[in-house]
Amino acid sequence: MYSPPHDPTAEAAMRAHHLRAAHALGVEVEPGGEFWGWAGRTLGAPARTATGRPAWLRLTSAPIDKATGKLWEGAATAELALGDLGGRRPALLGLHDTTEGGTAYRAELSARIGAPVLSATPDPQQDLDLPDTWWSDLTDTLDLLAATPTDRIAVRTQYMDRAIPRFIGIPAPAAPCWTTAHADLHWANLTATPLQILDWEGWGSAPAGFDAAMLYAYSLGRPAVAARVRTAFPVLGGRGALAAEATVCASLLQSVDRGDNPDLVGPLSTWASELRSMTPDRPLVEPSSS
Repeated sequence: MYSPPHDPTAEAAMRAHHLRAAHALGVEVEPGGEFWGWAGRTLGAPARTATGRPAWLRLTSAPIDKATGKLWEGAATAELALGDLGGRRPALLGLHDTTEGGTAYRAELSARIGAPVLSATPDPQQDLDLPDTWWSDLTDTLDLLAATPTDRIAVRTQYMDRAIPRFIGIPAPAAPCWTTAHADLHWANLTATPLQILDWEGWGSAPAGFDAAMLYAYSLGRPAVAARVRTAFPVLGGRGALAAEATVCASLLQSVDRGDNPDLVGPLSTWASELRSMTPDRPLVEPSSS
């Protein structure tokens, strides 16, 4: 779990708009379950509808001129295009939009799932002992998602062409195919049995193997977990997922460059070296460290 915004005014505004959204959507927020997202950009909390149905109220903020496009519309478009994804995606129950000053706020009311998330942070702080049935549920769900057509774009080739040479040191590999991905598959977005996949704001087309590569990346600090991810997703480590792996590795190395994910810097650097050894091309440049 992340911290509230550093700016007390922004923090107070998020809390106020979260409460207003609760009133507008007819739910009561339950105390003690506040959950902040990255950089304080989102605020979620458990809630309950007037009929007693457990729900989750998540508020997102953005400058008004940025309150559009892929991330802003992700939850709504996922509800329309994906439905419950075989029972693995919580239903979206309602939306509420408002603005104040130069900031837009979108509240998303979703069905609350009963199982806890597997980690409070994207990278697990302890080993995870999950049954084989959980892994088969995950792979089956991602296969179903991958086969769903969409015109949403989660990963742009322009980003790959720019980031992979800079942070990995190789030309961006060509993806053999593109499939539909969750695109933010980490351990804070997955629940224990029964499996649920949360936070669909970034979903869209990505190089094949992208979700598996993302989950693997966030598991690198726990070698036993990383090994289990590789077992579940044998596409990893082969040329079929090289584009996906290089893109994910580059994006997380970029996040390290910005001060995030410091615990993963060593494992990510090792992974980048492994990816360089898989390409027949010589590295273009030494990977950037700044």
